[in-house]
Amino acid sequence: MENTTLPFYFNFTMFMNLGHYHYPTFVFCLLVYAFIVSSNLAIICIVVQEKSLHEPMYVFIAYLSVNSLYGSAAFFPRFLLDLLSDDHLIPRAACLAQIYVIYTYASYELTILCIMAYDRYVAICHPLHYRRRMSARVVAALSFLAWACPACNLAVSISTVARLPLCGRSIQKVYCASWNVVKLLCSANAVNSTVANLGAVAIAFLPFGFIVYTYLRIVAACWRTSAEVRAKVLQRCSPHIISFAVYSFTSFSDTALSRQPPGAIHPVLAVVLSLEFIVIPPVLNPLIYGLKLPEIRRHIVRVAAGFRRHSGRVSCQAERKVATSKV
Repeated sequence: MENTTLPFYFNFTMFMNLGHYHYPTFVFCLLVYAFIVSSNLAIICIVVQEKSLHEPMYVFIAYLSVNSLYGSAAFFPRFLLDLLSDDHLIPRAACLAQIYVIYTYASYELTILCIMAYDRYVAICHPLHYRRRMSARVVAALSFLAWACPACNLAVSISTVARLPLCGRSIQKVYCASWNVVKLLCSANAVNSTVANLGAVAIAFLPFGFIVYTYLRIVAACWRTSAEVRAKVLQRCSPHIISFAVYSFTSFSDTALSRQPPGAIHPVLAVVLSLEFIVIPPVLNPLIYGLKLPEIRRHIVRVAAGFRRHSGRVSCQAERKVATSKV
């Protein structure tokens, strides 16, 4: 057994020698991060600035974008530095902080999708009572629960892990993950692992079950309506369904990967699967909601057209100045 004083630093063991692809990989990841930041900021700014979008559905979409910025900020800066570094050590405190942010990000994503599902359920199944059931007070209460519950739950869990002695420092990932740290506990045993797994399953499947239940009710409500009404409902709900499906697939991939023994999966595939739930939702959510919802798409097109007109005026002014200087 290793000395329990070793893990002042953890070591990421899944970084590979990329050779000539070292810098292209860094540039590609930097561009992905830049796209995540710019696209999600655009969604947030549009929702904040346009009064016509000050409705619960669009507020919750902005929440998803805020959460994408929050989660990617915990991963990408450190990951980009590791791509340029020869060693991949991270202090224990920084590792626990990264675990907290990344896993609260994952929990926030699920709780926000839950309140979005409830919002769609009320709008479609109880349209006459929508204003009352989704009043400003109700939205504020749901928002508080969506942000506060995961934060408190993860704070308690990580503070408990932080006090326990560790007998190793190798983390078989490219970022700090809770299960990989739990496997390093000196006091870890089968009973504790079983309890932790059951707790994680219960916390995950309650929101999943709620979302599935709301959509079953929506399908039942729309079953006997006209094709036109069903198409309109599908247009409104499809972005949320796609987001939920993407989140479910990527989070399942990460969970399944964490439970695999070392060397069971090819290293490249293991890295890709471990990055999915951090990278794919922040990249896809702005595209899904920006392209699928006509209200947001219309404002994006208007902003883009205004930017092109402004750029054209600037270029024309520059050309006039050059021509005048030549004369």
